[in-house]
Amino acid sequence: MATAHPPLPPRLLLHRRLSISPSLPPSVSSKHCSSRRILTVRSIAADPRSNGDDSISSSSSSSAIDFLTLCRRLKTTKRRGWLNHGIKGAESIADHMYRMSIMALIASDLPDVNRERCIKIAIVHDIAEAIVGDITPSDGVPKAEKSRLEQEALDEMCKVLGGGMRAEEIKELWTEYENNSSIEASLVKDFDKVEMILQALEYESEHGKVLDEFFLSTAGKFQTDLGKSWAAEVTSRRNMRLNNRPR
Repeated sequence: MATAHPPLPPRLLLHRRLSISPSLPPSVSSKHCSSRRILTVRSIAADPRSNGDDSISSSSSSSAIDFLTLCRRLKTTKRRGWLNHGIKGAESIADHMYRMSIMALIASDLPDVNRERCIKIAIVHDIAEAIVGDITPSDGVPKAEKSRLEQEALDEMCKVLGGGMRAEEIKELWTEYENNSSIEASLVKDFDKVEMILQALEYESEHGKVLDEFFLSTAGKFQTDLGKSWAAEVTSRRNMRLNNRPR
């Protein structure tokens, strides 16, 4: 059953249109049409009775709550890879990002790595999925097209936030991750894969499934020593479990 989302804030004049590239296969378009909403946002003019700091404060608070309301979709949108495998009660996008943030928090100190920046990148790396949804490799969407859709969605989300320093920081962090342009981004990309295979291991145990594809798709793709170490630990636990299964 599809998740019911609350209406977006009344201060936004929302014009929804489908942003489906003609290059996408019809099966992908129909599967994701409801999640490919791109927001065209116009802010309603400030109340003329307000002025000075009161007006600024009111506008800032309103934009923040609008943005947070939009981010709620991250809490209610399930990760499609698990749904495709029939996992009931699958994790949400926000669940995934939260445990990645915990990974960044508990990671041992590494030379030249800004741990606080890692936490921030983990928090925002999938934020555009509040609009585009969780696009997986099985959907057949080219990487460049996926990136374009998410960039467009991110820009619209930052408009909802009202622009400014925080919006620019979110864009910067997201772009850094997308381009894998720093050691922090590389580490968080490893956390992304470790979190996924750890979740796969947990679902295998809980649901009696064999989820090989998640382990095969990440094998040999870890970039950092920490990522490789954590992935090896997860894989070792999985192998032990598989070897001890009743035959």
